[in-house]
Amino acid sequence: MATNGTPQGCGPNMDSLYYNLCDLSAVWGVVVEAVAAAGVVFSFVLFVSLLASLPFMNASSKKRSLALQVCFLVFTAGLLCLSFAFIVGKDFATCASRRFLFGVLFAGCFACHLMECVRLNVLVRGHKEPQCWILCLGTLGLWLVEVVINTEWLIITVVRHPLGPPNATAETGRATATPCNIANEDFVMALIYVMTLILIVVVASLAIMAGKHAQWKKEGALILVTNLLSVGIWVAWIVMYVYGNERTGGPTWDDPTLAIALVANAWVFIIIYTIPQFCCMSSDNEEQPDDSENVYVNRVGYETILKEQSSQNMFMENKAFSMDEPSQASKPVSPYSGYTGQVRSSVYQPTELALITKQLGNHAPAQSFDMIIPRASAGSAANSGSSTPSTHNQAGNAAHTPQSGHGLNRTAQW
Repeated sequence: MATNGTPQGCGPNMDSLYYNLCDLSAVWGVVVEAVAAAGVVFSFVLFVSLLASLPFMNASSKKRSLALQVCFLVFTAGLLCLSFAFIVGKDFATCASRRFLFGVLFAGCFACHLMECVRLNVLVRGHKEPQCWILCLGTLGLWLVEVVINTEWLIITVVRHPLGPPNATAETGRATATPCNIANEDFVMALIYVMTLILIVVVASLAIMAGKHAQWKKEGALILVTNLLSVGIWVAWIVMYVYGNERTGGPTWDDPTLAIALVANAWVFIIIYTIPQFCCMSSDNEEQPDDSENVYVNRVGYETILKEQSSQNMFMENKAFSMDEPSQASKPVSPYSGYTGQVRSSVYQPTELALITKQLGNHAPAQSFDMIIPRASAGSAANSGSSTPSTHNQAGNAAHTPQSGHGLNRTAQW
């Protein structure tokens, strides 16, 4: 920041508090600002996409986890917006927002991850998934713990330390405002609860890998990789903020260190976790045994109907075939004329052989033969049209002709 005039890239009427946003000599401010702004826009697009995909989600478990995903995305966008407070200069408002919101926003992100790990641990072991309101209440409770800690810490430090010296200039007064009068070690120590949440999430995500169902292990792997990268980022910025800045660049590197840590961790959340999770929620990979059972029942019912229709069509074809036979003047009534369309196995239908056998049992053998021979001769004569009845034993046939006719009439009546 220039002391004798406006830095290059900034307007003449701009307040010196915002020089880092436009100063071309301080490249880190412009780069971090651009990356943070892109992250905010991208988070908003993901937020709208998640809400728009809700009507198209068929799996109930994905709908239940949608609230946690939305909350996590809101906290991630808050981290990107908070980075602007570290780019601009120090005053009472910026220093208070830094100290309060840094831990609160990170606690919200890791609280969502912890409750998501709880949900996945339950599912991966085959138990019933917790209700959505239970997961949201758990996230709220974990987040409120950090809110209470930061609120109490901020109030105590503001009341204990006096304001800046009364004869200080504007620049000095801003830099020595009460929320800014805090050592780097104290700032890190106030984030112990957030560090504890990170370690618990890592352990809980490792427990997911010990489950049975591979589908939920994929989501657990996303949480595990995301939090391992977060641990690396936190170790890097804490070492740099507490030890490295004093030996290399001095206090001027404090704000760039925290701003870069915020933006880097927020983009890790978006790229490593939010985008793959959105792709998993948009796909229909969840098993639905109830639907498969319904499909099986419908399929069995459909095949049964086809079998019944085919059997009925077979009987109808047989009936139609019997109607195509050449008509006879003295044709007896068919025993199939009373067919009602019922299944053949459920209705007793005597065949011609059964009728003949019954007639043989009721009459003498001679009468049965006399009865059968004229019927066979008449049938053969009607079907062939060329054969003549046999002249053998004409006297006997003439004698028994009334009996044969009487037998045919009894057969027809039967």
